[in-house]
Amino acid sequence: MTVLEELVLTPEERARGVRVDSVMFGMDWTGEERPGQLAAFVAGRVRAFGVEPVDVDTTVVHRATEADPTLRRGDLPIRQLDHLSRALAPLGCTLAVWDNGTDTYEVLVAPTGGGELTGLTHQGLPVRAWGSAAEETLVSLDCPSCAELLVWQLPATQTLADERCDCGAALFDATGRPLPHVTLHD
Repeated sequence: MTVLEELVLTPEERARGVRVDSVMFGMDWTGEERPGQLAAFVAGRVRAFGVEPVDVDTTVVHRATEADPTLRRGDLPIRQLDHLSRALAPLGCTLAVWDNGTDTYEVLVAPTGGGELTGLTHQGLPVRAWGSAAEETLVSLDCPSCAELLVWQLPATQTLADERCDCGAALFDATGRPLPHVTLHD
């Protein structure tokens, strides 16, 4: 079984007792505090593993989104992470995220040589390759009848089939799809 520390820390970092948290980049769901922080972090981690970080830059993503009228708040970080994930693949590295249950992207870089990240955890919570299916899904909405905020954290295999609000309003059909009058939060 692979241990997260073996993947995301260099041998020297492990020998010095460096913790996984110190090689993790936290970014709010709305994006970086300053443009270029995420790319600089990823490039630094790639260099730590002895690889030259070719195309590990998000300037092209920033430029493309400036001209995109459909861009919504929170879209830029996803596009950056998608871009960096693709840039890391030919370098033999994988962009990973720690699913800690917050609205923050906790990002790690692991040299995997094209292998898959599976079964990894940090502090008991899953770590997965960016773009892979999450083990849990967060669903939230405001009830169209009583306006109460409803939130569910579900295993990826579970649906909200026939779910109702405490006020009695039907929210999901028998297959787990939201009814037409129900709008999920993004």
